[in-house]
Amino acid sequence: MAHEPGAPLRVALLGCGVVGSSVARMLLEQADDLAARAGAPLELVGIAVRRPGRPRPDVPVDPSLFTTDADELVTRADVVIEVIGGIDPARGLILRAMEHGASVVSANKALLAEDGPTLFEAAARHGVDLYYEAAVAGAIPILRPVQESLAGDHVRKVMGIVNGTTNFVLDKMDVSGAGFAETVEQAQALGYAEADPTADVEGFDAAAKAAILASMAFHTRVSSADVHREGITEVTAADIRAARENDCVVKLLAICERVTADGTDAVSVRVHPAMVPRSHPLASVREAFNAVFVEAEAAGELMFYGRGAGGDPTASAVLGDVVAVARHRVAGGRGPGESAYADLPVVDMGRAVTRYHISLDVADRPGVLAQVAAAFAEHGVSIETVRQQVDPEGDGRAQLIVVTHRASDAALSATVDALAALDAVDDVASVMRVEGA
Repeated sequence: MAHEPGAPLRVALLGCGVVGSSVARMLLEQADDLAARAGAPLELVGIAVRRPGRPRPDVPVDPSLFTTDADELVTRADVVIEVIGGIDPARGLILRAMEHGASVVSANKALLAEDGPTLFEAAARHGVDLYYEAAVAGAIPILRPVQESLAGDHVRKVMGIVNGTTNFVLDKMDVSGAGFAETVEQAQALGYAEADPTADVEGFDAAAKAAILASMAFHTRVSSADVHREGITEVTAADIRAARENDCVVKLLAICERVTADGTDAVSVRVHPAMVPRSHPLASVREAFNAVFVEAEAAGELMFYGRGAGGDPTASAVLGDVVAVARHRVAGGRGPGESAYADLPVVDMGRAVTRYHISLDVADRPGVLAQVAAAFAEHGVSIETVRQQVDPEGDGRAQLIVVTHRASDAALSATVDALAALDAVDDVASVMRVEGA
C-alpha cells in the first residue's frame, strides 16, 4: 500500500521503559535524518504506558502523548513499535495493529519464540511488515544479515553469546576467581542483572533468542520449547579454574546447527554453559557484550559483535527496523516474511554431537584408569586426553581429568552415569561440554 507523498507516517510506541525511552528520544533528536532515510517524516502520535503521570525527564515529548489506551492507539498508526515485552497484552496489541493496517517493529523475543507463526501469518494476511532485529543481541545486526545477506547460502551453524548478564557473570568469575552468587550481586549492582535474574541465569532469555536464530537460519519453525536449556547456576569456581587449566573459558552458548538424524537433515538447538578454547573468537567476548558466530557453506565463518542490551543500543536496532518498514510504506511493497519452507525436524539433546570435559575423584590404585577407559569404550565414546593429579596429602586419592572426542550427548551422558557407578570413582566432580575446538 503506497503512502501519500509528503504525508507523515504515524508512529505509535508501546512501552516507555529503558528501551522505549531511548526510542522516543532518538525519534525526536534524529527526526530530520530519519525522515530523509525513510522518505517521509515520522510523527510520534502516542506512547502507551501504565502510569501516564509518572515523571519522565529523559523523554522530551509532549505529556499529552502518553496514554493508557493502547488498544485505541494502535488503530491510528502506520507503524507500531512494541517494546513492552512478555506474551500478553503484547500479542493482542500487535495483532490488533496489523488488523488496522499497521506494520510492526518488535523487540519481544519471548513472544516471537513462543508464538511467532501467529504473528507472521497475521502480517502476511494483512499485507504489513513484522520486523524484530532488536529481539536478538540488541544493537548487533544479526537477523537481517542471516535472513537477507545469506539468503543465497546454506547456514550450517550459528553459535553465540546472546545474553550479556551471564557473560558478565562468567567473565568476572574467570578474571577474579569469585563465586557465582557474589558475581551475580555485582552484576545487579551495576545494572547488568535484574533484581530477579532467573530469566538470564537459567538460560530462558538465551533459549528464546536461539529459537529465533534457528528458525531464520534453517527456514524451519523452532519454538523456545524445542530448545534444550541449561543455565549457569551450577557453574562453580572449580569449573572456571578447570577451564583455565585447559586454556579455555566458560561461556553460556546458544548453539543452533544443522545435523543429520536417521539419514536426513535436522536441526539441533541448545543453550548451555561450555568450555571454549581461548583461541576461539567467542572466548575474547568480555563483560556484558554479545557475539554471534555464523558458519555458512559458501561465506565461511562470520562473527557479529557488539552491545547486546541497553537502552540506546537496542533502540538503534529498533529504529533501523522502523526506517526499513517506513520505506516500504512510502514506496509500496513489503519486506521478507517468515521462511519455514524447509520444515526440518528438531532433534532432542541426546542427538546433539559434542565433547565433554569430565573431572573424576578416584582411588589411586592400579587398574582404575582401565575401568574408567572401559566405561567410555562401552558407550562408544573415544577419549582425546586424560590427565591424573595425585593428592599431595598421600591419602590414596587422585583426580582424573578426561576430555573426550565428539560423540552424541546421549552416549556421553550414559558414560557419566556408568562412571558414577564404579566403585573406584568417589565422585564425578565436574562435567562440562567443550565447544569451538
